[in-house]
Amino acid sequence: MTDRKTIIAGNWKMNKLRAEAGELVEAVVQGIKGLPAESPEVIIFPPYTSLDVLAAATKGSKINFGAQNLDNHDSGAYTGEVSAKMLVDVGCKYVLIGHSERRQYYGETNQSVPLKVKAALDNGLVPVVCVGELLDERENELTDPVVKRQVGAALMGLTQEEIKKVVLAYEPVWAIGTGKVCESAEAARVIGLIRSSLKQFLEDKEIANQIPILYGGSMNAKNAEELLSKDEIDGGLIGGASLKADEFLTIIRAAAKRPRLAAKA
Repeated sequence: MTDRKTIIAGNWKMNKLRAEAGELVEAVVQGIKGLPAESPEVIIFPPYTSLDVLAAATKGSKINFGAQNLDNHDSGAYTGEVSAKMLVDVGCKYVLIGHSERRQYYGETNQSVPLKVKAALDNGLVPVVCVGELLDERENELTDPVVKRQVGAALMGLTQEEIKKVVLAYEPVWAIGTGKVCESAEAARVIGLIRSSLKQFLEDKEIANQIPILYGGSMNAKNAEELLSKDEIDGGLIGGASLKADEFLTIIRAAAKRPRLAAKA
């Protein structure tokens, strides 16, 4: 059994108009009522246009919300970008950084990720930092060095206290939006590797055992319980399945069983 925080995070990507966002989050708010005390923390990452909708709809609930990206600058001539201060101003607690789609389509790199992580931390946001390998990297047995390199880059220059505040998410790029899922044993192995990599940056090695590491990559209502039964997997970063309240709630309920499942492992 683990005492790390269990987190189920929904990444809506570029989906849901404001009215749709309100309906969906309200269904989730109602759906988590009555769950046991050990229920996971629930986070939703909507598009920027619905951040204020989430702020209103989640008020007084157990749900937190965040943004899908940020710029590392506080302000200035950066057309189209949004700063950490702006996200805090609208009520965000979390922010995604380094998602594979940002890396693949918008030039996110191991050089830009640490700048964004530091900007988030400096402004009181919790960064959820994504790492993971491409299909050709996996096929060429490069998963481990690629993931270790991404973790090292993301934490570059951070203090021990700052690293303690980071959440990590392993998302094998080949399993995102494809319906393919990394086998639970392999997902747990890579997450274990990530935790071992963390210890290389920490004087207090025990901190590495406290940092939540999520699995992202086509987790859904059917496979969530199996994935979450692995002690190393501290929750999920959910894409498509977070766009339907019933599926997302099924995953949340599976995560609520995690302490008991881990105890049996």
